[in-house]
Amino acid sequence: MATTILSPEGATAATAALGSLIRGHRLRIGLTQRELADLSTISVRAIRDLEKGKAQRPRTDTVRLIADALRLGPRARTALEDAVRRGGARHLPLERSAPPVPLHPLIERRAEAAVITEELRSGAERLITVVGLSGVGKTRLALEAAARLHDAGLPVLWHTAPGAVADCLPADDDPAAAPAADCAGFLHGDGPSDTVPPALTALLGDRAALLVLDGADTGRLDFQRLGRLLRELPGLRLLVTADTPWNVPGERLFLLAPLEAPAPTGTARPDAPATRFFLDRLRRVRPDIVPDDRALTDIAWLCHRLDGHPLALAAAASWLTVCDLPTLRGIVESDPAPLLDHLADGRSGSHLRESVGRTLAGLPAGHRSLITELCAAGRDEFLLEDVVRLTGLPLPHCGRTVRDLLVGGVIRSSTDGGRSAFRVLCVVRALASAAAGAPTAGAPAPVGTAAA
Repeated sequence: MATTILSPEGATAATAALGSLIRGHRLRIGLTQRELADLSTISVRAIRDLEKGKAQRPRTDTVRLIADALRLGPRARTALEDAVRRGGARHLPLERSAPPVPLHPLIERRAEAAVITEELRSGAERLITVVGLSGVGKTRLALEAAARLHDAGLPVLWHTAPGAVADCLPADDDPAAAPAADCAGFLHGDGPSDTVPPALTALLGDRAALLVLDGADTGRLDFQRLGRLLRELPGLRLLVTADTPWNVPGERLFLLAPLEAPAPTGTARPDAPATRFFLDRLRRVRPDIVPDDRALTDIAWLCHRLDGHPLALAAAASWLTVCDLPTLRGIVESDPAPLLDHLADGRSGSHLRESVGRTLAGLPAGHRSLITELCAAGRDEFLLEDVVRLTGLPLPHCGRTVRDLLVGGVIRSSTDGGRSAFRVLCVVRALASAAAGAPTAGAPAPVGTAAA
């Protein structure tokens, strides 16, 4: 995105020239500022600021409405538009604003990245919230989508919430760091005024740009301020990663499930998404292990048992520095909870336990009771009718409960048996069992109703 660079003095002079043109045309046809405001539907204050040269970057549609109200001819309208372009040129190099550098290559998720990228690039969606259980890959997906949009010409304003795990390397001297923080602060209710900070309006105006709020606490975001931000900055798109939806009008909810991990029956598939992810981690820790048929069978079983959850798979692969694949499989069969700690990075395990614990604690009491019952039954899969039977509640209520659990990321869909079934994620079962003081079930018991 090429931007004409003006000195601050040059930009001020150009803005003053625009104000003089508007005032001259208004006086020429004998209108007061109030009458021009009524005819153009622009506020008197905005017209006053324009004429005094206080408007740092007038919006194109604002000046168009004023030109229509003044009934300017083609030559006068062109002169006004030229003054807008000169006054709107900024000396801030926002076009250099790029997303942070990811720490790991993208494994799978290309289809998801393509959907998000196109929806934001085209403007079909202006607010996308990616939700899913901690460690499922929300940040990595946002990094990929942001990189693609940056390649398409959109400057990227990236903000990582305080306390969130930053799985990336921020750019040095990022010119968008401060405005990204300003946007995040505004949406969190910072400052005494609900007016969009003038610096943001001056910087972005109506240009297309992407704001990423990574690891956001959606419960703290102000929807009224979101509306103002999107109105004042018509080219801005928001990509939010969070544990829970914002649940506001206009939000496009994007549920990120774990990687596909087909049932390990028949010939092992090295091209399955979860298997490819595990093999990538395996090459880093044990390049000496050859993924022959026996190894692939064990890996397929591990991926299925760990539900294709990326952080759980990465943690399990790290244990291969101290054991072999059969031993790792035996540990997962008996109690997978210890494998939630990544041997090379203890913080990852702590983060996963704490985040999943918060997710479980944030569920309604009835939802937690249902998860506890499903875990206690040792079921591998369950159906919607199982939820009806266990809760005794009407089908619509149970359907909403299952949707809530899917959005929360504590269960995932499964079609292993050819039916629409669901699985409680292994990391959830491990922590739920530990919280209940009971050992985690090994090989799952027969499914019962779900298999009927």
